[in-house]
Amino acid sequence: MQEKHLFEYAVIRIVPRVEREEFLNVGVVLYCADQKFLQTMFALNEERIKAFSSHVNIAQVEAHLCAFRQICIGDIHAGPIGKLPIAERFRWLTAARSTVLQTSVVHPGLCTDANDMLVKLYSRLVLD
Repeated sequence: MQEKHLFEYAVIRIVPRVEREEFLNVGVVLYCADQKFLQTMFALNEERIKAFSSHVNIAQVEAHLCAFRQICIGDIHAGPIGKLPIAERFRWLTAARSTVLQTSVVHPGLCTDANDMLVKLYSRLVLD
């Protein structure tokens, strides 16, 4: 039997009008300390987003999501946040904020393979 590892994840959401608290799931960020894993998956369905809110600047949201990805992998272009230890990068990404791009509360779980779990969560929470 394969060993189970604790992981944490949050759903990445577009919140076009923060005061209305309406959102559209566009991605997932997943952290697993045991596997030294921090990655994100996201997709921007422009037609769906525009139907949800015509005020969203798709290019700007995509740039922010790409920054999420850079921070996850610790890319040198991610600035000082990208240089933090992996757990601190996850905490920074999932900190509560009042912007167009937000994350859900952090949820825990157990998995054998963090990447497989990321794909499953992404499929279930974003694509469905």
